[in-house]
Amino acid sequence: MPDLPKPAAIPEFPVCHARGGTSTGLILAREALPRDEALVEELLRHLMGVPLQGEWPGNTQITGLGRGGPTSNKVFIVERRPGEMRMISTLAQLAAGKSAIDWSVNCGNMSAALPLYALQRGWLEPGEGGGQIEIYNSNTQTTMYARLGFANGRLLSDTRIPGVNGVFPGVDLFLDKPVGAKTGALFPSGKRVDLLDGIVATCIDVAVPMVILRAADLGKTGEEPPAQLDADPQFKARLLELMVLGGLRMGLRKRDGSLMSADELRRSETIPKICIVSPAREGGDIATRYFTPQNAHPSLAVSGGCCLAAACLAEGTVAHALLARAPVLGEEPGEYPLAIENPAGVLETLINARLAGGELLIDGAAYRRSAQILLQGSTPLYNASPALIAALGSV
Repeated sequence: MPDLPKPAAIPEFPVCHARGGTSTGLILAREALPRDEALVEELLRHLMGVPLQGEWPGNTQITGLGRGGPTSNKVFIVERRPGEMRMISTLAQLAAGKSAIDWSVNCGNMSAALPLYALQRGWLEPGEGGGQIEIYNSNTQTTMYARLGFANGRLLSDTRIPGVNGVFPGVDLFLDKPVGAKTGALFPSGKRVDLLDGIVATCIDVAVPMVILRAADLGKTGEEPPAQLDADPQFKARLLELMVLGGLRMGLRKRDGSLMSADELRRSETIPKICIVSPAREGGDIATRYFTPQNAHPSLAVSGGCCLAAACLAEGTVAHALLARAPVLGEEPGEYPLAIENPAGVLETLINARLAGGELLIDGAAYRRSAQILLQGSTPLYNASPALIAALGSV
């Protein structure tokens, strides 16, 4: 009997599956990726189980590592700057039913997993009082500083956050100069309040561009569970149109620098974010229901939380008007804590701010998340194209 041909080996790709805050996704090493951007996107679609082309409504991502909602469809591509305690991160935001990948924003929650990855790669060294690494995000061209806690050279696992069951390593994240991440301005429209189709809104850009609306103006109390909001088609349709109007008013742009159209904003999975706000009820400063933007978030993205907290400091905004106790800012730099109630609990933020000639200046924003490495290994790529297989073989 003649020898049968051996089956071709299935290529595998190294991945780190991790959780940062209330988001999960993959962390991939830049040096392991193909150079061709189209092949990188093909690889990400295989890894996460999203359509290779077009759209597939109702996709469950059963063939990949993504899991339905946008908070579990994130991939960070990372590299280290040689000889420095510094890394570069690039976020790919995927969606279950779409082949299109959004490269326009960062994720504050998932970023909390990056220092754990850096620690395992030897990019971060434990130091007195903790280990710190600088993270430059190429999507938004902003810098943050991540700090882990250590005791006697061992990583501390001492942090519990809303929306996560259990105690895990804590990560302090400091956003450096977060204003104008996408638009270059604190208030991209030039106003602290805009009228969007008869609804009062604040359009603001701190860490992420966001549209802030009063829950009452949309017939909501602001106490509704996320699932209840998502199950209201009239509310969601209205919210989507207001998001589009806000995005147009802010002049949001694509990666190539051209302005986003109304249709592109309507399909966007990342920008602008949008939230509804109401008075705090549990001892915080303000309450919110946050959208990502197509779906109600189970808690609150930290980038959006920092953006909302910054809006709370600016007199005349929708958020500032709802505070029971508005902070009084001075011309000297100060740290202002803001507690934001959300469906999972309270997000504690700290905004570094000051007034200069009556204008609000935001120098930084900080928050704490927990993080964990879920799994490390290699994922087989069963249906990779010949071009992707050849590219991976040459890396």
